[in-house]
Amino acid sequence: MRLIATALTALSVAGVICLEARAQQPAPAASAAKPPLYNTAKQKLLDGKQVFSYTQSKFDIAANCESAKHYDYTWYEMQHSTLEFRDIEAMIAACPHAGAIPMIRLPDAQEMRIQHSTDIGVLGVIIPTVDDVDRAREAVKWARYPPVARRSVGSGQASSIWTKPGVNYRQTINDNMLVVIMIETPTGVANAFDIASVPGVDVVIIGNADLASFSGFAQGSEEYNRLVQKVHDDVLRAGKIFGQANAGTANGKTQADKDSKFFQNGPSNDGYAPAGRGGRGVNPNAPPAGEEDAPAAPAAGRGGRGGRGGQRQQ
Repeated sequence: MRLIATALTALSVAGVICLEARAQQPAPAASAAKPPLYNTAKQKLLDGKQVFSYTQSKFDIAANCESAKHYDYTWYEMQHSTLEFRDIEAMIAACPHAGAIPMIRLPDAQEMRIQHSTDIGVLGVIIPTVDDVDRAREAVKWARYPPVARRSVGSGQASSIWTKPGVNYRQTINDNMLVVIMIETPTGVANAFDIASVPGVDVVIIGNADLASFSGFAQGSEEYNRLVQKVHDDVLRAGKIFGQANAGTANGKTQADKDSKFFQNGPSNDGYAPAGRGGRGVNPNAPPAGEEDAPAAPAAGRGGRGGRGGQRQQ
């Protein structure tokens, strides 16, 4: 019995020592914090701030690099221009860290176009005229790597541009990629909630001029504003960021205007205005040449609202 008691005492002491040793051991290291986003435009959006762009529609390295110093992002225009991927590739390579984040508005959501875009180093794709979830899903599918999507590994300049000490491009680009969907038709308006709810869609914006064109309602009319308001409500209900191509709405009076965060063109971060003809500054809210207001049905307009001075974006 004495031997048993002695053994039990020894086991009890050993148990206490073991518990004390465990208590003194450091807690398991927390998973490493994610590095800050190098897509500074996306970070501003996540912080609840507005972002504005400079639209680059022609191959001009000098103008591109100068404008990139002053804006949140560059809107490289491929839907309504003759720019080619090699042109944009060269402009990005010339000044990738000048300030503006490179993004491309593509003509569609094809795998080839999105993978070309990501391989040359863009951190965002803008997909126009999205009417249903299928097109939104295609945009998301090719914009990010597995396991969340199906982008394949290419040999473009993207990795060399965005990799830096402590930052692995392959491991960080999914978080930094920005997928922007444009709703520009009554069909898209009807499906706005389903479109915005697609996982991987970050931002949904109104294509203002085209929505007026497709609907027949002039920008600013009561009927037009109801369409914009529905998209606004659906996007926010889906937990996504809402915007409008028309930067003139950035200081608008409607609730949709007040909640808009993502715009095409608009004011620079430091008061800079690109030089226009004769050395004059251009209107920062004006759309690129050829993208002025589309005509709306005459009965929908009120005193010509929505058509002044080429202020509306597509």
